[in-house]
Amino acid sequence: MAAQLNHTIVWCRDKHRSSAFMAEMLSLPEPQPFHHFLVIPLANDVSIDFMEKDGPIAPQHYAFLVGDEEFDTGMRLIAEKGLAFWADPARSKPGEINRHWGGRGVYFEDPDGHLLELITKPYGSEKDL
Repeated sequence: MAAQLNHTIVWCRDKHRSSAFMAEMLSLPEPQPFHHFLVIPLANDVSIDFMEKDGPIAPQHYAFLVGDEEFDTGMRLIAEKGLAFWADPARSKPGEINRHWGGRGVYFEDPDGHLLELITKPYGSEKDL
């Protein structure tokens, strides 16, 4: 069997707050407990597992491929929550989205400073150009 990503851990200060935020932003069901984690299963059989930690949290980047409807919902929630957003990971284009490969993309932060990305086309996609 070829290697597949099964799950990753998102370190956070409050797993309830952080996992609920991500589930809402991705239009996913409520996170479920598994041992000491709160887990969000994704459509491709990978899970995002939230675990609390004391002390500093090293910011990570998590990118999610979503449909146009989920992207629109994410943008609506970003506006409703008054979140800053950017068109690029360097955060040099505030208040903008990108349109790479004929899709749309946006970056924004979760409650612990992790940089989340929503994209509607995979990187390098040549569809609909």
